[in-house]
Amino acid sequence: MKKFLAVILLACCVLPVWADVSPKPEMDFSFIYETENKPLIDPAHSEQIQCQDNQCLESKPLGHYGIQKLYCSTGKCFSVAYEYTDFQKLVISFADGSVRESNIFVAPRKLRARFNVHVHDKTLTVEPTDLIPDASGWTRLDAWVSLFIILILELLAAAAYAVYMKKSFRILYSVAVANLVTTAVSWLYLAWYVPESTLLWLFCLVAEILIIRYMNLKRLSFGQTCVLSLTMNVTSYSIGMMISFILAPVLF
Repeated sequence: MKKFLAVILLACCVLPVWADVSPKPEMDFSFIYETENKPLIDPAHSEQIQCQDNQCLESKPLGHYGIQKLYCSTGKCFSVAYEYTDFQKLVISFADGSVRESNIFVAPRKLRARFNVHVHDKTLTVEPTDLIPDASGWTRLDAWVSLFIILILELLAAAAYAVYMKKSFRILYSVAVANLVTTAVSWLYLAWYVPESTLLWLFCLVAEILIIRYMNLKRLSFGQTCVLSLTMNVTSYSIGMMISFILAPVLF
């Protein structure tokens, strides 16, 4: 058991950074036209630039890697990244053939951020806006896919743990409840305030330990609950990473 726990703890030090089924850093861009014409955005030729300095002397496109990409419709854009650099810039192409480049703006220290993009005749001005959490997270396909993946993987991991430790399968009820609570709180609330996904992972880990322990006072000791929660989270985040890469094209 000690060796098993040591392996789990070691994995926990590495895997949270790559946990693709949890909320990722996002930027939402609303376009405000200050021009006579309002040309539509050309999604295929628009890009977000990652800058290494405030002058953007060293830069590279955000690109498309897994779910990391600038996603645009004809009227707005948002981006998802595994990690943003400190400084960003937009280069937006429009349907009339024009291309406008924005000022260099600072990436906020939180997972989700909203910006207003003022469209001028030749340039763009990106300004941060106040973040007001709302209930729109309930309608997000990626949030529901995340919940489904996490729930299935962690229930399977908990079932395997129950067989290995000869515990009652009734503990699976508490696993389901814990996942529903932590996923909802993470996607609808905490993602607006925390700076990185690792903190969400730690919240889920601790919250699930407390919920599962409370619902299984006579079935699991505190130590057993910790091992169970670690096993579930490492399983869902490591395997979830691979699954999210496969599902990335249909999430947005």
